[in-house]
Amino acid sequence: MFRRIRNRFLRYFVIFIYFVIIFFCSIELNFLWLFGYSPDMQDIKSPVLSVGSEVYTADGKLIGQYYKENRSPIEFKEISPNLINALVATEDVRFYSHGGVDFYSFFTSVLSTAKGDRRGGSTITQQLAKNLFETRKKKSQGVIKHIPVLHTIVYKCKEWLTAFKIEHVYNKQQILTLYFNTVPFGNNSYGIKTASLKYFNKQPGTLNPSESALLIGMLKATSSYNPIKNPQRATERRNTVLGQMEKYKFLTADQYKSNVALPLGLDLSYVEDDSHGDSYLRRAVEKWLDKWCKENDYNLYEDGLKIYTTIDSKMQQYAEEAVTEKMKMLQKRFYNLWGNKNPWRDSKGVEIKDFILKNEQRLPIYKLLEKKYGGDTIKIQGYFKTKKRMTVFTWHGEQDTTFSTIDSIKYYAKILNTGMMTLEPSTGKIKVWIGGIDHRFFNYDHVNQSRRQAGSTFKPFAYLTALDNGFTPCDKFTDKPVSIKYKDNGEDKVWEPNNADFHFSYREMSLRWAMGKSVNSITAQLTEKVGWDKIVEYAHRCGIESPLKSVPSVSLGSNDVSVYEMVRAYSTFLNKGEKLDPLLVTKITDQQGNVIQEFKLKTEKVLSEETAWLMLYMFRGGMEEPGGTSQALWEYNGLWKKDNQIGGKTGTSSDYVDGWYMGITKDLVTGIWVGADDRSVHFTTSETGEGSHTALPIFGRFMEKVYADQSLGYTYGPFPKPWTKITKTYNCPSPHIEEDTTSTDSISNPIDTTGVTPVQENNPENPESTPPNNQR
Repeated sequence: MFRRIRNRFLRYFVIFIYFVIIFFCSIELNFLWLFGYSPDMQDIKSPVLSVGSEVYTADGKLIGQYYKENRSPIEFKEISPNLINALVATEDVRFYSHGGVDFYSFFTSVLSTAKGDRRGGSTITQQLAKNLFETRKKKSQGVIKHIPVLHTIVYKCKEWLTAFKIEHVYNKQQILTLYFNTVPFGNNSYGIKTASLKYFNKQPGTLNPSESALLIGMLKATSSYNPIKNPQRATERRNTVLGQMEKYKFLTADQYKSNVALPLGLDLSYVEDDSHGDSYLRRAVEKWLDKWCKENDYNLYEDGLKIYTTIDSKMQQYAEEAVTEKMKMLQKRFYNLWGNKNPWRDSKGVEIKDFILKNEQRLPIYKLLEKKYGGDTIKIQGYFKTKKRMTVFTWHGEQDTTFSTIDSIKYYAKILNTGMMTLEPSTGKIKVWIGGIDHRFFNYDHVNQSRRQAGSTFKPFAYLTALDNGFTPCDKFTDKPVSIKYKDNGEDKVWEPNNADFHFSYREMSLRWAMGKSVNSITAQLTEKVGWDKIVEYAHRCGIESPLKSVPSVSLGSNDVSVYEMVRAYSTFLNKGEKLDPLLVTKITDQQGNVIQEFKLKTEKVLSEETAWLMLYMFRGGMEEPGGTSQALWEYNGLWKKDNQIGGKTGTSSDYVDGWYMGITKDLVTGIWVGADDRSVHFTTSETGEGSHTALPIFGRFMEKVYADQSLGYTYGPFPKPWTKITKTYNCPSPHIEEDTTSTDSISNPIDTTGVTPVQENNPENPESTPPNNQR
């Protein structure tokens, strides 16, 4: 039919136009599923900004949601004209004259890019199409996405089509309103209302030209031009936007000069209650699913998922009750111990004089104040000393008070925190997750974010290494002084650990007795026999993923680990020698209940069944051997019925900084850490700060509640019988000796230690100082 057109050039042009029309129709109709979904007119008329996801416990209770409260729209009249002028001048100066696509701007941007000056050609309406209808997300892609260059052309054409539809349905004011309600501004801020409140503590209708230019400037790259993280670049970008506003007559020359001269003027004091059931658990689920979401192109905050976790709501409640009951007592004990004295001390017990200053400097606002006051420390300190109204955490409920920033630092530094996790090894399901005492005030997760010195809870990996390499639970060593020479980075060193009570009995003890009593000297001798490199290897094999410095004191817990990985590693013993990847989520469905993903347990055989069972037998020594460090559990009458057996290990790091308890029943493994967030703040005596007096009571109270609730299905009973033939001698009863069990779970004052530097947590809300070198 094209041959009827005799003019060759006109014929070619008509053919080109014909195929362009066919191409756009194919995109619109998703011909042969090549091009992916395109929003239709009904989508345009009734846009869905986002649908949040919900998180449920294993027994179907809603425990949290993921959605953007700041997506709620504002009206056009609530938007400052300065914002609109800044947006139009910077992003789309012909906004009021085009019909959705500015072809002039598009072709000039192509020419500029060809010359090496890259700039965008998308109109405000096109950007709205991309933000509102996610024209480049997975569901909007077809087979064509695998073809380079062509898929980019398709994306752009799809945006054009969607932009034309938007312009057909909405007027310019409505388009601007939709744009400002959907555009992201960084720092988890969606929509102009949230951004203006977050950065300036102002409603969007009251923003001046400088503030408006700053926010609009961020749209080019929200991270690069973030005024909190990159104030210099944000200022430069703001001034560029102000320059555009002057260029297109939205500002006079004088107005431009006065606004360029202004400081950023951030006000970060606004706090929005957007938790949506926020908790340590909700955050843990988000982190656990992070990789899955990226690989499958899902957004927890927008895609309306239903997430079913492994958490048992009753057990979680019992754990929270046990934590509250025991942590209240511990906090009172801590206050009584220190009184009016400041507890932040170095390894020699001397108060750290610059403790407050260092904590001030970790606050995000400190750099802003330095810039604002030109480094004038007097004015900066004046800010930190200014009293203001605030709500603080107490064990008697939230309390309104008048504190300065310095008062607040001092107050919160003295608060003890905890992390607790319970796992069912037979299924790999995490049943309890408590990241701290109160997520609103302490949102740093002490289960999987924090890593602290494990103390004696790490000793079992030395005994595991021995049992798997020829030793038996009945092999005997003498409790006597030990001196181990070794090299650390080429430097000759000597390690001479003391026992917790600074006493050597010179008594011959079986390995089971030594582990149950937590004897440092025998653990050190065993470490020398099997090799500290080997102990590190076995710890990693069982599931410890943190870096471990291979030095003799590794077996006494000189390295930093998390509660999560300790529970995982201990579960290997109850799981017949199979290391597992703990499950926090079992399945994910869409809003209609259709299953999108089910998660299955992954295991790996790392130990023989004989070695795994012998380790369970060793753990029982904490309750059964003379001087066993778990024997404080006898005080909990609710644990000891029907020949119930419990194994476990206490642990305390240097200077009573960290208290641990790892508890094992026939069904469950529980790990608990207790301490202050800053390592320089701690108890001072074994009677107050040992793991047997801080973490163990939480375990005891928790398990009493679990056993009392028969509906949970966790019954009393002995540990499992051997899963295979036991070839090694293990039944060698120790002589009955009256022992003081109050101070036997720590590593006491070794002479010349490894110099291990614990991993520091990079979290300004939860600073942790380096602990002293003497490991306990």
